[in-house]
Amino acid sequence: MKKLLLLVCISFSLFSKASIDTVSIYSNSMHKNIKAVVIKPSNYSKNRRSFPTVYLLHGYSGNYGDWIRKVPTLQQLADEDKLLIVCPDGGFSSWYIDSPLDSNYRYETHVAEEVPAFIDAHYHTITDRKGRAISGLSMGGHGGLFIGYRHANKFGACGSMSGGVDLNYSIHKFDVAKRIGDKEHYPENWDKYSVIKVVDNYPKDSIAIIFDCGVDDFFYENNKELHKKLVALKVKHDYIERPGKHDWQYWSNAVEYQLYFFKKYFRANGY
Repeated sequence: MKKLLLLVCISFSLFSKASIDTVSIYSNSMHKNIKAVVIKPSNYSKNRRSFPTVYLLHGYSGNYGDWIRKVPTLQQLADEDKLLIVCPDGGFSSWYIDSPLDSNYRYETHVAEEVPAFIDAHYHTITDRKGRAISGLSMGGHGGLFIGYRHANKFGACGSMSGGVDLNYSIHKFDVAKRIGDKEHYPENWDKYSVIKVVDNYPKDSIAIIFDCGVDDFFYENNKELHKKLVALKVKHDYIERPGKHDWQYWSNAVEYQLYFFKKYFRANGY
């Protein structure tokens, strides 16, 4: 009987996994419905406890479904860490800012305000900022740090994987000029919307920071410069560089370390 019970428990643990919702969130700022993926741990429906939430942002030309399609082990990670993972849509090339030129691109407001409000209203979440973290890859890495810093009242921790942290690198790339204007006519925007400059103003609420980049990534030097700047500013952070390129092989590995960092942060705050 004991052997049978043990076998049943083992079988349950092998087949039990996080579930995935695809939700549609109405954006008041852009007047349209925008989709997102929500990954729930397997024990979500069994109790009414509140869960910490990690928001994962996709990269340039991607969408809300990228993370779960490319890294299906996120289900296992959400289950192991007992947290919700939310993957919002950031448009083809929003850079997660509210474009000063195009009111159809207000993805800073959407991701920082509208998505968390929807998730908190429809899921069992910890609504305190210390129960939320935000990160992402490439364009989404810029978004994770940009929104984390500028909305530290909403997020207690932020991160980036292979982030485009200095928009000046992308003057003629990735539609950045479409969002903030060309360098000649709008030079101030290239500093105002770049993480490398945003970090000059540390938020009044302390925020936990992690970012990493592969040494063969075209954003590697920008990330090294960000690390040096935060060291000079005496801002506590975790910075990792390891072998890797700007690809899903790297991000599939990196996200595990980032989620572990956020899990430790949540636990340190009682969640």
